[in-house]
Amino acid sequence: MTDLAVRTTAIPGLLVVDLPVHGDNRGWFKENWQRAKMTALGLPDFGPVQQNVSFNDERGVTRGIHAEPWDKFVSVATGRVFGAWVDLREGSSFGAVVTCEIQPGTAVFVPRGVGNAYQTLEPATAYSYLVNDHWSAAARERYTFVGLHDESLHIDWPIPLTQATLSEADRQHPLLVDARPVAAPRTLVLGAGGQLGAALVNTLPGARGRTRAECDLADPAAVAGLDLADVDAIVNAAAYTAVDQAETADGRRAAWATNVTGLAGLVERARERGIPIVHVSSDYVFDGTAAEHPEDEPFSPLGVYGQTKAAGDALVAAYERHYLVRTSRVVGTGKNFVATMAMLADKGICPSVVDDQHGRLTFTTDLAAGIAHLLATRPPYGTYNLTNTGPVQTWADIAADIFELRGRDRSDVTPVSTAEYGQGKSMAPRPEHSALPPGKIEATGFVARPAADRLREYVAGL
Repeated sequence: MTDLAVRTTAIPGLLVVDLPVHGDNRGWFKENWQRAKMTALGLPDFGPVQQNVSFNDERGVTRGIHAEPWDKFVSVATGRVFGAWVDLREGSSFGAVVTCEIQPGTAVFVPRGVGNAYQTLEPATAYSYLVNDHWSAAARERYTFVGLHDESLHIDWPIPLTQATLSEADRQHPLLVDARPVAAPRTLVLGAGGQLGAALVNTLPGARGRTRAECDLADPAAVAGLDLADVDAIVNAAAYTAVDQAETADGRRAAWATNVTGLAGLVERARERGIPIVHVSSDYVFDGTAAEHPEDEPFSPLGVYGQTKAAGDALVAAYERHYLVRTSRVVGTGKNFVATMAMLADKGICPSVVDDQHGRLTFTTDLAAGIAHLLATRPPYGTYNLTNTGPVQTWADIAADIFELRGRDRSDVTPVSTAEYGQGKSMAPRPEHSALPPGKIEATGFVARPAADRLREYVAGL
């Protein structure tokens, strides 16, 4: 009896699994799929939702080569098969071939886009496989095929194809040179019309962006209608962020509709298909009484906006395949605090800026790069703080830096308290301290640029 093991092959992501088979005079038993043990050895936690069995009466039945839009875990219940796999995904490994025999002590994990074929070596063979999406006629339209007979593949079939049993459809599949490559799965970015969303679309290879007009999280029908075919990750950069307006009756309803109810629908769609989700969170989930806020600090929001973000975080955290990226003071292309202060400096205005709210800026360049890093390296799921690095500053400190960079005197910025600034205004409460220590994401290999360096570059480019 062999030990459970997972072996790599010449096709990236195609894995051969050695299964222990326990036998005696009554027959044998095996754990054909054991999630905890197999994922610990490197098998993807691919979330199967359907099992299919193909029973073959005769030796020599040959099926394939089909590349399907889902991952599959292949084994046999009885008999033996010769398996052949061809990488039909676009990229450098297109056309790579792997073959091996599958008997009860062997299984193969086949990633989506890799063509699968098998030939039975014994009568009464039951070929079984798990898949992580439900079959449908629409899904079949996305199959890619290559001919079993293609000599360029150099597949040494144990039973010559002239003596094998094939379907007429399998006889007609194209040669590799004419096959349609399977497009690489893409990341779906929601909120692509915002500062961060635009940066994510520009940073993530092949990302598909959806603006609020294309998918409004507050619209259940829009979320239900999202096309998630060939999506391997969802990044949610969409949110209701009008902090002060959220304190009004209409704003409160709108904030909950997007940041909680709509997000719940999105998480459920991700869960149905086993797609990882990246959700962007906020320092406003805390009351700001601590100098810095680690990832595991309990929620303590002060206002409605923070309450909806905290509720949304809890929904996301209940789905095990999540990266919750907590950030603060986001600066990108468009209207933001830095651009506004630079404009005031250029116009000769001397503003009053609060000096009792402390934190670090986060530039969308680094925020998007950090999210791309998480998706590329796939560290353990969970919450990660992500801001630019450097000293903690008040808004007045940052405004003075901007004025200095625009050739104005730092003293042209007047520091005031939040209470003074808010006199006569309808303002939501703000956390006094918003700094988010970045040690957890830095331990995965990503270190954001110092905020002072990014600020200098950003202001120079305005």
